[in-house]
Amino acid sequence: MAKVNAKTGAQNYKTVITGTSHTFLADEPADLGGTDLGPNPNEFLAASLASCITITVRMYADRKKWPLDEVEVSVEVDYKTEPGITRFKKDIILKGDLTEDQKLKLYIIAGKCPVNKALQQTIIME
Repeated sequence: MAKVNAKTGAQNYKTVITGTSHTFLADEPADLGGTDLGPNPNEFLAASLASCITITVRMYADRKKWPLDEVEVSVEVDYKTEPGITRFKKDIILKGDLTEDQKLKLYIIAGKCPVNKALQQTIIME
C-alpha cells in the first residue's frame, strides 16, 4: 500500500506532497497560473509508471546477473484524444551487452511492474 498527503495553500497550485519518508512539490506551469515549482500531476502519473518500469527491469536483470548497463523509459499520457480512454505510450531503451532473448524477456518484465499492472486493472475511487 502507498499513501501520500497533498496540501495546496494560497500560492497558486504549489502543492506539497508528503510520503512515508519524502516531501516533494507538484505545481502547474506559469501559463496555467502556477509557479512551475515542480512537475504537474500528469507528469507525476507518467513518472510513476516510468520509474516503476526502470526499477522492475533493473531488479530482474540484477537477479539474473545480466549485463544491463542502463534502462531508459519515456512515458507519454494522453487522455484527451479519445473520450473515456487514457492512452499510455511507453518507449523502453535497454543498453548493455544483452542477447535478443534477454531483451525480449526484459520487455515482458517491464509490463509486469506493479504500477503498470495497477493501471490495467479495474480502478475504484473512494
